[in-house]
Amino acid sequence: MKRSAKDVIASTSTISRRALVMGGAQLGVIGALGWRLQSMQVEQADEFRLLAEENRINIRLLPPSRGLIFDRNGIAIAANEQNYRVVMVREDAGDVGEVLAKLTEIVDINPANLSRAMEEMRRRSPFVPVTIADRLSWEDVAQINLNTPALPGIQAEVGLSRVYPWGADLAHVVGYVGPVSDYDLSRIDDADPLLQIPKFQIGKTGAENKLEHTLRGSAGTRRIEVNAAGRIMRELDRQEGDPGKDIQLTLDSRLQSYVQARLDGESAGAVVIDLENGDLRAIASAPAFDPNLFVRGISVPDWTALNEDKYRPLAAKAVQGTYPPGSTFKMVTVMAAMEAGLVTPDETVYCPGFTDVFNIRFHCWKRGGHGNIDLHESLKQSCDCYYYEIAQRVGIDKMAEMARKLGLGVRHDLPLSAVAEGLAPDKEWKSRVRGEEWRIGDTVNASIGQGYVLTSPLQLAVMTARIATGREITPRLIRLIDGVEQPSGLGESLGINENTLRRIRASMVDVCNHRRGTAYGSRIMDDAHKMAGKTGTSQVRRITPEERAAGVTSNEDLPWERRDHALFVGYAPFDNPRYAVSVIVEHGGGGSRAAAPIARDIILQAQYGGPPPLEAYPTSVRDQIAEQQRRIEARVPPGAKGRDRV
Repeated sequence: MKRSAKDVIASTSTISRRALVMGGAQLGVIGALGWRLQSMQVEQADEFRLLAEENRINIRLLPPSRGLIFDRNGIAIAANEQNYRVVMVREDAGDVGEVLAKLTEIVDINPANLSRAMEEMRRRSPFVPVTIADRLSWEDVAQINLNTPALPGIQAEVGLSRVYPWGADLAHVVGYVGPVSDYDLSRIDDADPLLQIPKFQIGKTGAENKLEHTLRGSAGTRRIEVNAAGRIMRELDRQEGDPGKDIQLTLDSRLQSYVQARLDGESAGAVVIDLENGDLRAIASAPAFDPNLFVRGISVPDWTALNEDKYRPLAAKAVQGTYPPGSTFKMVTVMAAMEAGLVTPDETVYCPGFTDVFNIRFHCWKRGGHGNIDLHESLKQSCDCYYYEIAQRVGIDKMAEMARKLGLGVRHDLPLSAVAEGLAPDKEWKSRVRGEEWRIGDTVNASIGQGYVLTSPLQLAVMTARIATGREITPRLIRLIDGVEQPSGLGESLGINENTLRRIRASMVDVCNHRRGTAYGSRIMDDAHKMAGKTGTSQVRRITPEERAAGVTSNEDLPWERRDHALFVGYAPFDNPRYAVSVIVEHGGGGSRAAAPIARDIILQAQYGGPPPLEAYPTSVRDQIAEQQRRIEARVPPGAKGRDRV
């Protein structure tokens, strides 16, 4: 049918409108695309360029060099040494077994290390380097480099590893480092990405652990180009991190080595404090262990031997161990009574060899008793009954208050593992912890350092330092951090009556220098270096009435674990104190026999700065001392030779 002109015009008009609409829409889409392209290519170019770079560039952390630890004289006691190692990249090696066989013909490699490396290679991607062996000699590295064409996938590298030149002598103080473990990550709140680096080492014990953040430093970075599979193609740039800070301790490594040698053969601890500033000159525990064993991972036999030794070589007895202080606590008891005005120096107490308190008999160490005895004689001869009597007058709360003032029952803030707080018990403590009332018998026991009282050798050294100086001596272990001097430990006055201190000191002088003193056998003959001190013996077993009636069994006739602990505290020179010392010998028997001679030798060594002349000793022991000095002088700490100063 023929369309009319009017219909043709209407149809043409409709088509034109549709074309315009569609054309406009197309132009709009093209315009939007153009705007978006311009935005991406111009305005957002940097953002997309960064995304593209991240697809092909990785940032790797560079471990910093660990800070060094020195003694007070600048002698390195924890150092870093070059560690040559050989690694393998499995994908470059081809036949791994064949390459490793060739490698073992060139250098001697422990079969256990080869097995471990093979297992690690099976677990890791083929392009990840795996350590085959470390601590190789330079000669071994040179041989590997010469044979590189025959060892595909093998590379020799060099890094840093921790080393402890003085071996066991400073193990309990310095501690050791080891690889970060899952247990470490679970118990420390530290977001440092360095801890995620495989086999990155951190401090595990001692100062290495407590000063970890100071010693660790901060990571560096390197940018490396990798392909789509993550394989390293080349290094683009590198920025080194900040090394850890160096630390100087207050210890004298040579005195420490001497003390460690002097304690050899015993289960013991000793502490030496410089009274001018509170510096700890020696902190020794015996037996000890070689911390170098732990750096690379200790073997099962070595760990078993350390763990099963009844002398507990892993325990830092000087700061962690707590023991009844025995008669060394008697100074606390009598000072509390004197400061409270409850006893005078000239007042006497009768000692028949025992004291009855509410139908309970407390015995003196001297079965026949001391007769009438005053303060001076009671300390000099270590009479127990004197202290049973005055303790009932003064009471436990004042005794505990004096103990804390002298540094007992207080945790001293030192960068060491598990520093013990000890215990200076009082009525509130027993009610809170034991749910029981304090009894008068508890006070009597505490008066001679038995019962609930517990102290560490460190605390006893602090107590002695405070008695010798009348000042609140605070033990200091860190002398410098990155060259910056740390606060002194000299402290202010204790506020104790000077007459009280003078009386106690005079008695301590006679303990060591009067014929009836309990430590007279360990006296010092050189007038300029004479010592004042106090012996102590603490029981570790209960003596039954039946045994006491039949005669108390001597320590020598008992199994080692049931023998008394031997203690001694002292300072020297007695008229111008410079050093304080404390010694405990576990199950050593009497303090006068086992602990006092060790303390005398240590404090003489400290005063002379080396072996003292034989004339400083009583004539009867000079031959013995000469032999002892030869033995100790011949003892060279493992790895210390040739590493005196850095």
